[in-house]
Amino acid sequence: MSLWDAAPTLAGRHVTLRPLERSDRTALLAAFDAGLDDVFATFIPREATIDGWYDRLDSEAAAGRVRAFTVLDADGNVAGTTRFLRMNAAHRRVEIGGTVYDRRVQRTGLNTEAKRLLLAYAFDMLGAVCVQLRTDFLNHRSRAAIERLGARMDGILRGHMLMDGHRRDTVVYSILDTEWPGVRRNLDSMLARGAER
Repeated sequence: MSLWDAAPTLAGRHVTLRPLERSDRTALLAAFDAGLDDVFATFIPREATIDGWYDRLDSEAAAGRVRAFTVLDADGNVAGTTRFLRMNAAHRRVEIGGTVYDRRVQRTGLNTEAKRLLLAYAFDMLGAVCVQLRTDFLNHRSRAAIERLGARMDGILRGHMLMDGHRRDTVVYSILDTEWPGVRRNLDSMLARGAER
């Protein structure tokens, strides 16, 4: 079995990412309900849709395209979910996405460290040549966060998806393996500054 087929646990100071489990259902629903009613730019599982969401993730994981994680905060509490998706071992490409956090951990060091862990695993362990990140054009907070990481915009997929009556233009960003050392230094500096506060 290659690392592309593995389901790792990634741990840092502020966050632990462990493989998503069905037993996380109740805690994830609580995290997803924590003041996220105004989020329009991503799919957030609810009581009526979470089982189908799990089924789709299981199917994508079985096909080798997805590795989903439950995100735990520094105290070990469920804070949300994130994943590797659009995994392609032949072309050594992967995307980081499907990220939804409880409002209480948004704009904290948790997300920065989670992205640092995922990027390090993608580049240093999987040998990825490119990691993509995507977001809704109208999600300015997400776009700013992705740009703070050091990702570069590749372009905009206009009219890419229909989401709850909203026609989504998707902004595609990427980080190449040659850019990873600089991005890693940037993330490490961001995390160090956060620790000093």
